[in-house]
Amino acid sequence: MCSMDLEKLKMSGAGRAMAVLTSGGDAQGMNAAVRAVTRMGIYVGAKVYLIYEGYQGLVDGGGNIKLANWQSVTNIIQLGGTVIGSARCKAFTTREGRLAAAFNLVKKGITNLCVCGGDGSLTGANIFRSEWSSLLAELVQKGRITDTLAKQHDHLNIVGLVGSIDNDFCGTDMTIGADSALHRIMEIIDAIMTTAQRAFSHLNRTKGSRLNIIIVAEGAIDINGKPISSTYIKDLVVKRLGYDTRVTVLGHVQRGGTPSAFDRILSTKLGVEAVIALLEASPDTPACVIGLSGNHPVRLPLMECVEMTKLVQKAMNEKRFDEAITLRGGSFENNWNIYKLLAFQKPAQSESNFSLAILNVGAPAAGMNAAVRSAVRLAISHGHTIYAVHDGFEGLMNGEIDWHDVAGWTGQGGSKLGTKRTLPNKNMEKLLETITKFNISALLVIGGFEGYEGVLQLFEARSHYDELCIPMCVIPATISNNVPGTDFSLGADTAVNAAMEGCDKIKQSASGTKRRVFVVETMGGYCGYLATSTGIAVGADAAYIFEDPFTIHDLKANVEHLTEKMKKDIQRGLVLRNENSHENYTTDFIYRMYSAEGKGIFDCRVNVLGHLQQGGVPSPFDRNFGTKLGVRAIQWISEKLTENYRQGRVFANSPNTACVLGLNKKVISFSPVTDLKAITDFQHRMPKDQWWFHLRPMLKMLAKYQTSFCEYIPSEIEHVTRRSISTDCGF
Repeated sequence: MCSMDLEKLKMSGAGRAMAVLTSGGDAQGMNAAVRAVTRMGIYVGAKVYLIYEGYQGLVDGGGNIKLANWQSVTNIIQLGGTVIGSARCKAFTTREGRLAAAFNLVKKGITNLCVCGGDGSLTGANIFRSEWSSLLAELVQKGRITDTLAKQHDHLNIVGLVGSIDNDFCGTDMTIGADSALHRIMEIIDAIMTTAQRAFSHLNRTKGSRLNIIIVAEGAIDINGKPISSTYIKDLVVKRLGYDTRVTVLGHVQRGGTPSAFDRILSTKLGVEAVIALLEASPDTPACVIGLSGNHPVRLPLMECVEMTKLVQKAMNEKRFDEAITLRGGSFENNWNIYKLLAFQKPAQSESNFSLAILNVGAPAAGMNAAVRSAVRLAISHGHTIYAVHDGFEGLMNGEIDWHDVAGWTGQGGSKLGTKRTLPNKNMEKLLETITKFNISALLVIGGFEGYEGVLQLFEARSHYDELCIPMCVIPATISNNVPGTDFSLGADTAVNAAMEGCDKIKQSASGTKRRVFVVETMGGYCGYLATSTGIAVGADAAYIFEDPFTIHDLKANVEHLTEKMKKDIQRGLVLRNENSHENYTTDFIYRMYSAEGKGIFDCRVNVLGHLQQGGVPSPFDRNFGTKLGVRAIQWISEKLTENYRQGRVFANSPNTACVLGLNKKVISFSPVTDLKAITDFQHRMPKDQWWFHLRPMLKMLAKYQTSFCEYIPSEIEHVTRRSISTDCGF
């Protein structure tokens, strides 16, 4: 879509009216969706109404349906729940209730409705749409509206956003609220583990772990369909094993708290796409739901998704559990299989002939330890000998190798192995001595750009050293998310959450004061992923990055734009700057410029987030991602070891035996390090093209900038069928 298409979009939006409501159980991220729909709708020239208290407000009408302006949704992106309310409504399940709802919409001229809720709420919206013509005819017949008014509003467009902490809607990889709920669950379980280590320390079990955690879903059943309760499991453990066992029921705490960065960004992307889908809809367009496939929004036929979701429950009711898992989609099935692989793995029947060295390279990143843990556990089950290398390639040069127990590593931040930025070419001879001494058959490198560059150096040295003709795999792990060959690196999600939480607190510090603008510096090297993603998650007014060049004229225009907003729309402004976004326009320069130009309108403060972004425990995404990448890396290494084992030794010298393990959209791929050279900017240490760059127009539009739509990639319709679900590779 180009800027000319944006003008067409604005022409189609002008004079149109749309409304947004939230329904069913609330989910963290709904406010970000409401904000995105409201602001994008206003941006394209439409009137946007907020419907309070869900379908109940739609039925009751009156003050529950309010015209929104830009500032109606200011400073809500960080709030949990939904500021416009969400109520279950019996009346809307009846035709009389839907008749009242239709009357209330027609009175406001609303023929475009965005509903954020679960499958029940979305099914209700589709019924409402299918009855629209007959509802209007009945209103005309009863004399409540004129025939002319009915003809002017003869079609209702519906777009759904799935808001549910359960992540149980078929067709989309994630639902709004699910990631935030995982954050709450993880935080509580981490806290339980901390106190349990102390409380149960007197037990000193003679074998195995002193602490065991059992997680039970509220709807858990056995193979006969009989419910499994937490109390039942507790009694069973006490009776059979004699262990001191406690039960904690998490309950509604899982719905609470501030939304995660993922949910804020997801909701924003889906909300913007919902507005575009409404404006492009026609009477022949089926009602759709905006879902997520990999990194991108997709439009899914609403009822196809609902029917497929119902098939899951039908399979469960009929005790076809394997089919139910498959119908959940590729991501769910992969997660389940990897969990079983690690939880119930059997020890190797015999030792293999292979020794594997694992090392961390570059700066510490959350998720590194999770990847090491899963890799070590699976490698042991394959019979491999495992060596843990301290301090990256430097440790490999110095022979700093031993064995580590990886129990409890998943939730720990930083790098338990230690990590440095040293590259192999600093002392290749000593590195080769260590490989020979320990008879290392393969290398697993978990790290950032240095990890990629280091393995590339080792690959290019193979022509001189046979010792390097071994399988080598790089798991990208860096908060900068700048490793070629993958859309996401371990640690980036945790870093965005850390930066987001810091910005939330910075903005909150100015509550109740006069108008204030904060200039905040993020890390990331030359890569603007961290600044851009954080900017979307906190609703920043601007985010300056290296990849999106800016001049002094741009800075001046941005200051003037923010000054105008501060005069009438907002009380606080937030400007982000990537640490290497410009050689001359430093964070201090931008701070001084905003301070000078905003004098009399707002004051200014500067903050450098620094290493705060590298700290903390890994997010649920990074724990899960690291665990899965560790497993897949060992599976690949084991395959390559077997394929390249000849005459009593491993000899692997083809390009496809030295790879970066990456996630591209939703597909796991192994990209040869030598093939990635062509798409890598080595001077600035990042890929030449980056998928997230197309998110920047969205950030600017929601900050009220008039901007080109050229980089925005609109979604397309994807059908949801048994076949599409079965072929969904997921991750």
